[in-house]
Amino acid sequence: MRNSREPIVTPIQIASLRPTQITVGLHEVERKRLQWRGEGEHGGAYLGRHMIPVVLGPKRRPYVIDHHHLARALHDEGQSEVLTTVVADLHQLSLPAFWIFLDNRGWLHPFDADGKRRDYSAIPKRVAKLVDDPFRSLAGAVREAGGYAKDTTPFSEFIWADYFRRRLKRPQLEAHYERSVAKALVLAHAHEASFMPGWCGPDHFLSAP
Repeated sequence: MRNSREPIVTPIQIASLRPTQITVGLHEVERKRLQWRGEGEHGGAYLGRHMIPVVLGPKRRPYVIDHHHLARALHDEGQSEVLTTVVADLHQLSLPAFWIFLDNRGWLHPFDADGKRRDYSAIPKRVAKLVDDPFRSLAGAVREAGGYAKDTTPFSEFIWADYFRRRLKRPQLEAHYERSVAKALVLAHAHEASFMPGWCGPDHFLSAP
């Protein structure tokens, strides 16, 4: 078992990438698709700035541990290859031991579109099969709008997605997306969210008795 201290950059077929989560937010995927289209002739430089971190699993298959939305967006745009950097080589582990290792390292998020934990076998084998979770899109939109700060907590956007999932109704989110983003911004700044990763609500909440 070897961890890579120096990045090893490898171009790889997007179709061969294995996810480590079940869902993405398709609204966020669409935003990244538009961003990719805007790069035009500078697409190569863009890929160089946005390498996909992977872990090599059993049979040396590459498992994505971040940037699932970008990988899905590039796939949906017809891009065949992406640049990856190998974070760890775990190919000697059995598949059950590999999943447990990733889970313990915070490199795995086996939760479905309802926020419920599922068996590792529910994780799709292709980025094209990632399932839409509109609350994950909502969490991404709220962060982009300044609702909370980017945080190093693993899967922090999914933590926020579950926070909003318990306070907003999915039919309303899907029918009135922009209105729901505005409501979620208020929820994100509320004092009851002060325990959340990246919270950036009003300072006076912190000094309140």
